[in-house]
Amino acid sequence: MQQVLKRSTIQLLRFPFSYFLMPVYWFALSFVPAIHWGRAALIFVLLHFLLYPSSNGYNSYMDRDEESIGGIKSPMQPTRQLFLVTIAMDLIAIILSFLISTTFAFVFLFYILCSRLYSFRGVRLKQYPILGYLTVIINQGALTFFMVYHGAEIYRTVHMPLTLLLSAAFLIGGFYPITQVYQHDQDRKDGVTTISMLLGKRGTFIFCSIMYAIAFLLLFLYYSNHQQLTRFFILQMFFIPVLVFFIRWAIRVWKDERYADFQNTMKMNWIASTCTSAGFITLLILNQLG
Repeated sequence: MQQVLKRSTIQLLRFPFSYFLMPVYWFALSFVPAIHWGRAALIFVLLHFLLYPSSNGYNSYMDRDEESIGGIKSPMQPTRQLFLVTIAMDLIAIILSFLISTTFAFVFLFYILCSRLYSFRGVRLKQYPILGYLTVIINQGALTFFMVYHGAEIYRTVHMPLTLLLSAAFLIGGFYPITQVYQHDQDRKDGVTTISMLLGKRGTFIFCSIMYAIAFLLLFLYYSNHQQLTRFFILQMFFIPVLVFFIRWAIRVWKDERYADFQNTMKMNWIASTCTSAGFITLLILNQLG
């Protein structure tokens, strides 16, 4: 019996990569004052099992990478099936998103459109370093925060702290260029100029440090204004392993840029995602207990 889904299709949807984007979900949920847990669970599924994999798959269909990409050391070549599966996943996700709210559904659709314009050969926003970068941090950061906060909040509010929206964008802004640091040659062959290429490998580390610093400054201001600095410092404890690995890796890259490779990038992604998610889940639990 012929396999329903090709191995290449399953691989290139890159479901494990959703783990790297998961911190934004926990970040947003940890600030929701009153959570509707049923909608929160549905949003988790929509983002991590439909939206992110579909975007990954479409990007792989357009790029046809032959070298390492996020989460995959040796990518297979995509087939027409991958494209059709991403369309089906998008349609299912959009229909289900209306169960959250109409506002959520239209923001969700906007995310999908931006994701397609980012990869589609006829537009290809990813080929422009600044525009491509802004597209990613606005969608994966601020818009995702909005969707989670709005959809999971019991009254489906559209009012939320601007400081937190900006912080979500800057957190992704500090994460995303690092994921590109080992792909310069591959992107150059494809006619793409990423923000990491524009900055250079050493410059990418400096830039990401600045973006993270801004994100945490915004969080500090938020917690300070709400007399919750204890929670801010609790969060910082979870970032110690991330900071240690980042500094050690940056020092190695400074001495030898060959250390800006796939293996170290994936280690950084796993450590950062695990520690960040754990930090925000801890704050979420404290909020529910308090």
